[in-house]
Amino acid sequence: MRVFYKKYLTIMFFAFFSVFSFFGAGFALPMLLVDGKMGEVLYAQEAGVAWHPASLTKLMSAFVTFEAIKKGKISLDTPVILSRNALKVPPSKSGLPREMALSVRDALYMIVVKSANDVAIALGEAVSGSEKAFVKEMNETAKALGMSGTVFVNANGLHKKAQVSTARDMAILALNIKIRHPEFNSLFATSIVQLGEAKMKSYNILLAKFRGTNGMKTGFICAAGFNIAVSATRNSRSLIAIVFGASSERERAQMVAQLLTKGFAGEFVGSGKSVLDLRNIVGSSPKNMRPLLCGENAPAYVAKRKREYPLGLEGQQSFLNDNIEKITYRVKLLGKMRNVVLPIKRPFHISQTPVVVQMPVVQMPIVNVPLPRPRLNR
Repeated sequence: MRVFYKKYLTIMFFAFFSVFSFFGAGFALPMLLVDGKMGEVLYAQEAGVAWHPASLTKLMSAFVTFEAIKKGKISLDTPVILSRNALKVPPSKSGLPREMALSVRDALYMIVVKSANDVAIALGEAVSGSEKAFVKEMNETAKALGMSGTVFVNANGLHKKAQVSTARDMAILALNIKIRHPEFNSLFATSIVQLGEAKMKSYNILLAKFRGTNGMKTGFICAAGFNIAVSATRNSRSLIAIVFGASSERERAQMVAQLLTKGFAGEFVGSGKSVLDLRNIVGSSPKNMRPLLCGENAPAYVAKRKREYPLGLEGQQSFLNDNIEKITYRVKLLGKMRNVVLPIKRPFHISQTPVVVQMPVVQMPIVNVPLPRPRLNR
C-alpha cells in the first residue's frame, strides 16, 4: 500500500508541475502568463522564441479592423464580399460562394469564432482595399505596438515560412485588444456562430469548461502545433495566458488552464516587470513542428506527449471541469454583391487613445500605472 501511495504521489506531482519542464528532448514550449490589466509578467517560458502564430494571426486582423472602425474608415455595417482571391485559400473556410456579402460585424465573428480563412482575406480587402495593403497595416500596427518579433505575410495565419511571432508579442496584442477595444468583449466570448442551420463551434474549449474565460483565439498548422491565447477573469482579477506548440487540442487547453488556475490561486510571485520588458530573441528561426505532428513520426510523438503530460486524459486530473452556457451568434448574409466602392486609402496611424501597457513607440503614449508589489508564493 505504501509503495502504491508513493507511486501515486509521484505521478500527481509530475502531472501538476510538468508545465514547467515538460520537454526533455532539447526544447520547451513557449508559455506566458500576464496580468490582464497591468501587463505584469507572472510566468514566462521561452516567451521571446520565434514561432509560427497560425490562426492567432486573426487577432491582429481583428485589431486592425477595430482601429479602422474607430477612425471612421469603415463601420460595422460595411459589406465584406467573398472575392475570388479570398475563396482560393484552403480551409477552415466559411463555405460561402463567391460574391456573397456579410457585414464587417459578422465577418469578425466568422474569423474569431469559426476562424474562417476566406473571410479573413475578404475582411482585409474591405478594410484596406487589398490583401497586400491590409497585411502592410498589420505589420505597421505590430511595429507600433512594440511587437518586435512579429512579421505577418497573410491575414489568416496559413503557413508561410516568414510569418512569425512570439508569446510575448501575442500577449501584447491581446492586452491591447482588451484595453483599447472592450466594446468587442462579447465577440471573443462567443462559442458558436450559426450560419443558416449550420452551427460552427469555437475551438477554444475553455469558453465552455473554464469558469471566467472571456476570449481569445486558438490556432493550428502543422508547422506550429496547437497554439492558444486565452483571457479570463475571476474575482475582478484578469489574466492572459499564451501557449504555443502543443501536440493536441487537449494538451493546449489543459496547459493554458493550468497556468490560469495557478495564476488565480496566487501561486506565482509577481515579477514586477511588464511584458514589454521581456526580450524577443532576434534572428531566431521558428521551431518546425511538422515532422512531429504531421509526419510519419507523429503517432509516436503524440503518444509520448500523452505519457509526459496526461492531464485531461481519462482517469487523470483535469483543469477543465466547469459547465458554462455557450453564447451563440447568428450570422446574417447580405446576399450577393459586386462593384462595392472600397474605402479611400488613408495614411496609416494608431490613434492616440491611452493604453495601460507602456509602449516603446511614440505613436501610442500611455498612462503609467505602478505594478503591484510582489506577492508571497502561496
